[in-house]
Order: sequence, then C-alpha cells, then structure tokens
Amino acid sequence: MLPCIRWLRLILLSLSSVFWSRAENCPSNCLCPDPHTVDCSGRGLTRLPDEIPLDVRRLLLADNWIPRIPSDFLVLYSDLVYLDLRNNSLSQIEPGTLSTSSRLVFLDLGSNNLTEIPKGTFGESRSLIKLRLGNNPYLSMVSEDAFLGLTSLRELELERNALSTLKVGALSQLPSLRMVRLEGNPWVCNCNFANLFTWLLENSHKLPNGVEGMECSLPMDGRQVSLTQLSKDSFRECQATLTLTDLLIIIFSGISVSVVAIMTSFFLASTVHCFQRWSKGTKGDEEESEE
Repeated sequence: MLPCIRWLRLILLSLSSVFWSRAENCPSNCLCPDPHTVDCSGRGLTRLPDEIPLDVRRLLLADNWIPRIPSDFLVLYSDLVYLDLRNNSLSQIEPGTLSTSSRLVFLDLGSNNLTEIPKGTFGESRSLIKLRLGNNPYLSMVSEDAFLGLTSLRELELERNALSTLKVGALSQLPSLRMVRLEGNPWVCNCNFANLFTWLLENSHKLPNGVEGMECSLPMDGRQVSLTQLSKDSFRECQATLTLTDLLIIIFSGISVSVVAIMTSFFLASTVHCFQRWSKGTKGDEEESEE
C-alpha cells in the first residue's frame, strides 16, 4: 500500500509543478490551456499583453481593443504559427511587422479598422496558408504587390470591405491560391473592374459561391447588378480606352521624339553652316593664290 501512496504523491507533485510553471509563464488575465497556447480573447485589452512565453505557437487576441502591433513584436516569437487578432481596433499594419514570422500559417485580421494593405505588409511569409482580412469596413485599397511572396497562401478572405476595385496582379501572383472571398464589397462595373471580372470568370471555382454571390454597381446610375448578368462583352468599350499610364507614355514618347528632332535639326544646321564657311574660306584662299 505504501508504494502506491508514494507513486501517487509523486504524480500529484509532478502535475502540480507543471500547472504551477504554466501559470507562472501565462500572462495575467489570460488562459494557457497548453504549454504553447496563450488565449487572451475578450479580455478588454487595449494593448498587447506582457510576458508572453517565447515558445508560444498559438496566440489568441480576438475581441479586444488593441489599436496597433509594434513593428518588432514578432521578432522574438519565431515558433508562432497561429495568430488571431480579429475584432480589435487595428487601423494599420506597419510594413515589416509580419516579415519575421517565418512559420506563421494562420493570420486573422478580420473585423478591424484597416484602411489599406500596402506593399510589404506581410513581407515574404512563405509559410502562410490562410489569411483573413474580411469585415474591415474602411479597407478601400489593396496594393497590387500586397501579397507578393506568399507562395503557400491557399485561402484569402477579403469579403465585406470597402473595395471598389482590385488589381488582378494581387491575386494572380498567388500560385497556391485555392479559395478567395470577395463578396460584399462595393465593386463598380467600370473599366478598372474589367480585368478583375475576366479573372473571376476564369477562376470562379475558387469563389465559395461562384460569381453568383457577387454584385457590382453600374457607373451611370449606381444600380446593383449580379455578375451573372454581365459578360466580357459588357466591357468591350474598355478595350479601346486608354489608361492614364498609356496617355503618359504617349505624351512622353511625343516629347522625346520632338526633342530628338530638334537636336538633330540643330546638328544638321550647324554642320551645313560650318561647311558653308569652310567652302567660302577655301574659295578665298584659291583666289588669293591665283593673284
């Protein structure tokens, strides 16, 4: 009987030491259900918690009031694979903040106050598989190179934001993309939307509900129409429309040609003038020699 009691006592002491060490490493007001998970969801936090274990792998910070992430926050957490920051007060993510998260697989930035996703926001997080950016009501701009380097990204959520247009390059440079959500945005059916519309038709299998779940507004009267009512012919006029870039290229080319023509004319005129002077001088010398 005594050996059993001793073994039971050892087991209880071991368990108590494990729970005690876990509680010591866990940030105050947070839960740590396992040695590599920190759950601070719904704690009314106005900033990131202190003393997060360096070996954390799952960090849950949803449903708080966190306004920003310091650019060097993730430098120390090289094992982090799951980061949930949905439903906070984030208005921007500084470029480079997430570039050090080489093992990050899941990132949720949905339901915040983000206004734009510029180039370099995610660095080259090549391990990132799922990225949630939906339900940001002020998110109106996504750079064409916003997702550059996310070669493993399979799921991208951009639904219910304030996007009226999106460059196709932002999506076409994601070789592993399997699912994208774009519904619920105030898309405008103008020439800026034409290329995206073509991409959507060709990649409708990547949309959870196909193009049936998407609408855009007509530029003339703002009337909402389903994308199923449109075709490539709806944007036929856009093929003959020059963009601002095209116009600038044409103008610059015209100026360059004009400058070259002026310089060439000046060179030729100078050459002719010099030749005429040389001819006159030669004739004068010949006359003097004859005399």
